[in-house]
Amino acid sequence: MKKTLYHGSEQRLEHPYYGGGKAYNDYGMGFYCTEHKAMAGEWAVGQTHDGYINAYEIECDGLKLLNLNANEFCILHWLTILLENRTFDLTYALAREARDYLLKNFTVDYAGTDIIVGYRADDSYFAFAQDFLSGAISYRQLCHAMRLGKLGNQFVPKSPLAFERLRFVMAEPARREEWYFLRSRRDTSARQEYFASRSQRRRPDDLFIIQLLDEGVLPDDPRLR
Repeated sequence: MKKTLYHGSEQRLEHPYYGGGKAYNDYGMGFYCTEHKAMAGEWAVGQTHDGYINAYEIECDGLKLLNLNANEFCILHWLTILLENRTFDLTYALAREARDYLLKNFTVDYAGTDIIVGYRADDSYFAFAQDFLSGAISYRQLCHAMRLGKLGNQFVPKSPLAFERLRFVMAEPARREEWYFLRSRRDTSARQEYFASRSQRRRPDDLFIIQLLDEGVLPDDPRLR
């Protein structure tokens, strides 16, 4: 199965290479792409700089793909991978206890994975995850928050074999005047919706991190589906 991928960058990237990314990205070192051209346009620019929408093709047959949206996973598996690769503010004891519990019970073995597909934790969405760890929002609210703004999924080649399969197609200029406005509007909208939902009253069936810890909730718990 062949897919078209897009990568937003300040540069034209004809030859992405294994080991060239940052180790502290969401899923560790890899080449962070999207199947949505418009999303790559937003990622390509900053407030003061233009960029490029780089397009690639990749043949996925024979590659080991880990889809974190599959039925066997829940959002806590995604969050646990973030905990392994990103730096969270764990000032509160509850957040530290939550981290240790998730790492013990929701860890995903992705060492031999060629490609990971899952949510993207940009600044706003990373903050939503951190609020959950600190007990400020429920599991239901976290799941809802990750769908705000319709960020879509990241498609991340991670292995040498996956990088060998990448074929550069083209690079299209992305102007900050167009794309940064769209990026800011998406982020602002997501934050506004998030704070509106956070101010709502707690539901009787809401599951907070302290309940997960006290009850020993595990991945097969139906409340996580």
